[in-house]
Amino acid sequence: MERITSFSVDHRKLTKGVYVSRIDGDLITYDIRMTQPNVEPALKPEAAHTIEHIGATLLRNGNYKDQVIYFGPMGCMTGFYLIVRDLDLEIIKGIVKDVYTQIASWNQEIPGAKEEECGNYTFMDLEEAKKAADYFVNSKWEHKYHLL
Repeated sequence: MERITSFSVDHRKLTKGVYVSRIDGDLITYDIRMTQPNVEPALKPEAAHTIEHIGATLLRNGNYKDQVIYFGPMGCMTGFYLIVRDLDLEIIKGIVKDVYTQIASWNQEIPGAKEEECGNYTFMDLEEAKKAADYFVNSKWEHKYHLL
């Protein structure tokens, strides 16, 4: 089998940041790396689930809601993928900073955290999500056009 592109990226060289992961026509996949792979602790799954719910809600209600296709966690729990239509890295950097800043100070119910809305609705941790978002926003992170 062919090795997929994301496994070809040397994760020893990745730092926290926002990267263009791939471009497929007008769709751009951004890699939002919240922790440095294999160096810093990964996100707790409950925190990642919470970030996903809040982040997806903010993105799909924000100024660029028509361009947002998908927002969800990486399996390795070091960050998220954001798939958008026709939004460049400069715009994404602002969006990411804004969304994660809002998550860090979230003081409302977690969107979609009811039994009828989510298949694992009790698997949430708002306080850990806020800490992780705050850590990401307030630490040094890079933004690059392409992954290393």
